[in-house]
Amino acid sequence: MGGQMIRILRRSALLTVVAAGVLACSQPAETPTATATSDTKDSSLAVWPVLSQKRTLDPATEARIDALLAKLTVEEKVGQLIQADIAHVTPEDLKTYPLGSILNGGNSAPEGNVRIGPEAWLALADAFYEAAGQRDGTHVPLLWGTDAVHGHNNAVGATIFPHNIGLGAARDPELMARIGEITALETVITGQDWSFAPTVAVARNDRWGRTYESYSENPEIVASYAGKIVEGLQGEIGDPRRLRDGHVISSAKHFVGDGGTHDGIDQGDTRASEQELAEIHAAGYPSAIEAGVEIIMASFNSWQGNKLHGHKYLLTDVLKEHWGFDGFIVGDWNGHGQVADCMPTRCPAAIMAGLDMYMAPDSWQALYRNTLDDVANGAITEVRLDDAVRRILRVKIRAGLFAKPKPSERYMAGDFKALGSPAHRAVARQAVRKSLVLLKNNDAVLPVAGDARVLVTGDGAHDMGKQTGGWTLSWQGSGNSREDFPNANTIWEGFEETLQSLGGEAVYSADGSYDQRPDVAIVVFGEGPYAEFTGDRNDVAFREDGTHLRLLEQYQAAGIPTVAVFLSGRPMWVNRYLNASDAFVAAFLPGSEGGGIADVLIADSDGKAQHDFVGRLSFSWPNHPLHATLNVGNDGPDPLFAFGYGLDYTATTSLAAVEPLPDFDLTAVDTQQILVVRGAPVRPWSVTLESGDYSQDLSGRSRLSVPALSAARQDYRSQEDALRLAWTGGHATAIVGGQSVDWTRAANGDVSLVLEAHVDPATLGDVALQLGCGDACNSPRAVADFLPADATGGWHTLQVPLKCLTSDTNALAGMNEPVSLSATRNSTIALHAVHLGPTEGPVRCGK
Repeated sequence: MGGQMIRILRRSALLTVVAAGVLACSQPAETPTATATSDTKDSSLAVWPVLSQKRTLDPATEARIDALLAKLTVEEKVGQLIQADIAHVTPEDLKTYPLGSILNGGNSAPEGNVRIGPEAWLALADAFYEAAGQRDGTHVPLLWGTDAVHGHNNAVGATIFPHNIGLGAARDPELMARIGEITALETVITGQDWSFAPTVAVARNDRWGRTYESYSENPEIVASYAGKIVEGLQGEIGDPRRLRDGHVISSAKHFVGDGGTHDGIDQGDTRASEQELAEIHAAGYPSAIEAGVEIIMASFNSWQGNKLHGHKYLLTDVLKEHWGFDGFIVGDWNGHGQVADCMPTRCPAAIMAGLDMYMAPDSWQALYRNTLDDVANGAITEVRLDDAVRRILRVKIRAGLFAKPKPSERYMAGDFKALGSPAHRAVARQAVRKSLVLLKNNDAVLPVAGDARVLVTGDGAHDMGKQTGGWTLSWQGSGNSREDFPNANTIWEGFEETLQSLGGEAVYSADGSYDQRPDVAIVVFGEGPYAEFTGDRNDVAFREDGTHLRLLEQYQAAGIPTVAVFLSGRPMWVNRYLNASDAFVAAFLPGSEGGGIADVLIADSDGKAQHDFVGRLSFSWPNHPLHATLNVGNDGPDPLFAFGYGLDYTATTSLAAVEPLPDFDLTAVDTQQILVVRGAPVRPWSVTLESGDYSQDLSGRSRLSVPALSAARQDYRSQEDALRLAWTGGHATAIVGGQSVDWTRAANGDVSLVLEAHVDPATLGDVALQLGCGDACNSPRAVADFLPADATGGWHTLQVPLKCLTSDTNALAGMNEPVSLSATRNSTIALHAVHLGPTEGPVRCGK
């Protein structure tokens, strides 16, 4: 489609939104701070929507809360404010500590095994329930929260739905309600009470690594979905089954502005005006609150430089008072520790600002003790303490937790056959079909005849990890195999099943080769799985080694009709791939039901489409790698495909060749996360050897020596793709430096410094690793401590959790020399790569 039609579509989409009042413009109000005066707050609140209805508190529930508050000790009240992660708390701990909640973070699971069977989840839920009931004092039941964000994605065998970006393309709020119902039921089966969903972020910069968790750049779509997902998870207000019989508690997140940070930096600063914050980024919250959402999660990001976890104006004045939200506000992973003058183990300012429950995964014990002190010394007032506890108790009473038996005795609990049941998978397959967006279909290549010989290739065709994306079993979605998804089918398996049933032939080729010429070639490729932080990008260009582009061009040159199926968590610059394809399908991250793609791409036995394309872009599609903010309502360049674009089988327009931008650097990497690649520092990084008064920069040399330390290239996978460091007695250090980095947000999560290194325990000596954050960093840690216990000489991937290297994560901002390796005696180590990456398995700070 030409540029003129694209511009018309863009204007049309914008007029629709403006007519709906979502993006209505007026003079932006002055931005308040967390300490704004009453006059400023009153005038500013005028830009925030007014809810059509507010819930009335139940007098009987409030009287019951009054009675409980009168019985609870200060220790029990403070315990209600704290949520610990199952990787750092045990059922035995709950016999002593009166915690209000537990969670399983992205990499936490029973026995530290994210691929453990569902039976273990339910057994652990019972163990925590029973332990909490054995504690002396007033019994308040425990809440277990889990990131069930696209299905119950932590449990092996569960139904995995498309990520939100694909669901936004479906334009079907009622489908969202059904997805919420299934997610809730499968969560109850394994014993959890609470889903950290829905994410109602309005992503406005596609560089953000959580773009796929956003339904759309358009706040109208997000607003239409938020309440429906809440109703699906919790049940509808007035329904006696609400929060009972297979429903769970919902929490809308992340309040507020997480999708609007400067440069798309995760946990960064949102610099929007208050009007933009209210009308765009907060658009999903009114419908979620009106649907009865019980919990709202505070966001990591700042607004105008002030962290949301400590923002009284937004948490209390807007959310609780203006909107009348009567549930509780939970923090995000140690997010309170980012508030000014706070740390993960102490932050009275967050509670006083309106946070009701700290998410303190690994800091909970010290936080519990320090919060008791803060109540005693008045830093947290009795009134605010009681209000926070009241809100938590209110949610627990509404959810019926005081009356529910242990998790294994609840409705549908332990019915593991219902995980990924045929009925649930059918809904997921429907969601896949509706989420697909057809960007190009020249010469009506699609649908493919059911009796055709079809070659299926590409690294996404038979890869559940690429298909399901992040937040699937593991935090980053990494390490998953086909065997981890017993109730699922890959995209290849879907084509194989469908074509066989119609008399066609499907051939899978891992390398793209073929013995017999196919009628059509389908190439499935795209981004690998990722989640927050590691998914942040410098641009939106799709990068790979060229394999799939070469395949597409090879088939094109041979005259074979070629279909590209692109898997991604965001719209991306893929112009060269578009040019090399006859048809191009944006499939986003479809989840466990890859067969839904074949349902749309393969015709029935009569040659008619089984299902047409109905998906329409929920995000504008870029025409340049740097076009990451092409949002409806923004001034700027035209997108390649406008918001709302999508072909169906009635379309006859052909897409002309698009500008391939051959001069754009596709080899660039994110130097905030990657320091060394193939044994060489990535510019602007450098490696400096220091010994006494001697300091020498390696500066591209193949070898260099200073007293007691030498560096030389050696072979690993290819010629000289590793850097060997050898100490010969006496203290010397190799330092990686060259630019300022901020790893604060990485340390707040389970992110590690990853070294791909050749290590021989017999010659490693006393090589030690240290971060460059001065006195705030811990003493150097022996590299040997992070080797497997049975390690022998050879190449190893060592993960060193950042939180093991410093007790003050805020000190990781502004490091110019972030990594150093030192030794004092004969020692050797060779480095192939040094970068940040997800911590796989439990956090282990050495042997």
